[in-house]
Amino acid sequence: MTQAERQKRSKEEIYQAALEEFGKADFEAVTMDSICLNHSISKGMMYHYYANKSELFLACVQEIFRELNDYLRHEAEALEDQPAFEAIKHYFLLRETFFQTRLWEKNVFENAVLRPPRHLADQIHALRQPIREENERFLRRLLSRVELREGVDRDQAVRYLHSVYAVFWAVLEQYHPQNAAPDLHHMLSEAQEILSMVLFGAARPSTSGLSDAILESSGVDTNG
Repeated sequence: MTQAERQKRSKEEIYQAALEEFGKADFEAVTMDSICLNHSISKGMMYHYYANKSELFLACVQEIFRELNDYLRHEAEALEDQPAFEAIKHYFLLRETFFQTRLWEKNVFENAVLRPPRHLADQIHALRQPIREENERFLRRLLSRVELREGVDRDQAVRYLHSVYAVFWAVLEQYHPQNAAPDLHHMLSEAQEILSMVLFGAARPSTSGLSDAILESSGVDTNG
């Protein structure tokens, strides 16, 4: 085995050990010593490749972001031929599909995105930029086939869907019945429900109930 091959194997061993530790606990609970101790990695080898825990965490985050972005790009191509709204709904669900069998990666991703260590927030934001760019490209391509309502332009629609995408799974957790077990099948079904309402609305604007109540509260005469 060449030196380059040994170095590659050593870095992979450290990465897998760190992924497991960060995948099971929050950033603050993990230490370089605990990674070494739990996975029989010498401190000399660890510090030869990574100066500190933050550098190692960022390496895990970067690799997960890269793998997720590759997956989104590949799967998005298969959605191009679907009706626009169906493609958007399926695209929103791709992230959970990716993490379905990657529980350690999911925890690292959520800790990095939702609860980033303060001193790493800017670096994590920069590492995530390719995913944001891929999301925007996909949404723009699909929205080019959608007739938007009057007063809404393409940029606004993209920003809106970007915002929904960022908070979607937090909304799903609240939407899920509190007394029900978090079964993945039901959660994905509920995700479809939420996305249908997000994209199409929960009430028809032409119905008298909700829309008239809003107009009346604003002082508009709804009786003509």
